[in-house]
Amino acid sequence: MTTKTLVIKGKGGLGNRILSAVSGLVYADLSGRTPVIDWRDGSYAPLGINAYPLLFQSPITGEIVDEHSDICPAIWTGKLHRQPQDMIDAYMPQSHSNPWGYRRLCVDLKRLDHPQETAVYWSYLPKLARMQHHLRRDPRFAHRGEREILADYLGRYFTPNARVRRALSQMRRASKRPSIGVHIRFTDRKIPLRPVLATLRRLTSCHPDAIIFLATDNAQIEQRLTREFDKVMTHPKRLDASGHRLHGPDTTCDRQREAENALIDMWQLSRCDHLIYSHRSTFSVTSACLGCFSKVHTHDVERFSIRLWAKDLLQRYA
Repeated sequence: MTTKTLVIKGKGGLGNRILSAVSGLVYADLSGRTPVIDWRDGSYAPLGINAYPLLFQSPITGEIVDEHSDICPAIWTGKLHRQPQDMIDAYMPQSHSNPWGYRRLCVDLKRLDHPQETAVYWSYLPKLARMQHHLRRDPRFAHRGEREILADYLGRYFTPNARVRRALSQMRRASKRPSIGVHIRFTDRKIPLRPVLATLRRLTSCHPDAIIFLATDNAQIEQRLTREFDKVMTHPKRLDASGHRLHGPDTTCDRQREAENALIDMWQLSRCDHLIYSHRSTFSVTSACLGCFSKVHTHDVERFSIRLWAKDLLQRYA
């Protein structure tokens, strides 16, 4: 019997591709396919090199075979070596921001019985909500919430590599001292700074001995918080003060190392007692899932944004 494969492609930042990959892994289990994660798009390793096994230890043992011809969606036939970014550029350049645009490049999630030997999964955001009808019928998932499923698959498939784990072990905070994790994205997509600072001031007034772990992509934000607050801890990484996104087509840095630095931030945030973030950031949401925080210990500074919640709802079910 031929083993059916699910090739899980990646696009966007680490939070986007990690959470969307989890959705692909869940679909692989639901449909009985062997998953392979394909991050050869050049964002976190040289173009053509799969960044996933470089960044994570994983139980996935399968290899990417580009010569497969029995593929769904059919648009990938003869193009399995390509990545979502250039496929969108080539075939649907107006769909980069279209919440339904991913469907042309992704196996139909409403079905589990596709006959093709190879299926391709890709989405910009997690799609567990779109698979709810499958999850409810499968005893492995029927009584589990989305956060529980995400945390389970993150633990199984996204154990960081040795360098990241060493750095995290060296950063392990002293016991009995509370810690406040703060994630501030402030380059191409800025979260509102005022409620972040207000929440941080409130928490530090309640916990004056707390250590603040700051994860940001902007040098000016790092400088501001270290001036205003005591006991601010950061992990050294390349920062930009000009507003350019951290992981772009810059060939002047070591992409894998900067990706590892981002993972150190993500995992360290997950180990804090409190997390200040915006749910518009998949980077922060991944940290929240990893940390399994209670509601009273997560502080979403945009939790009252009707516009964001409406957008999230649309993207979850699109």
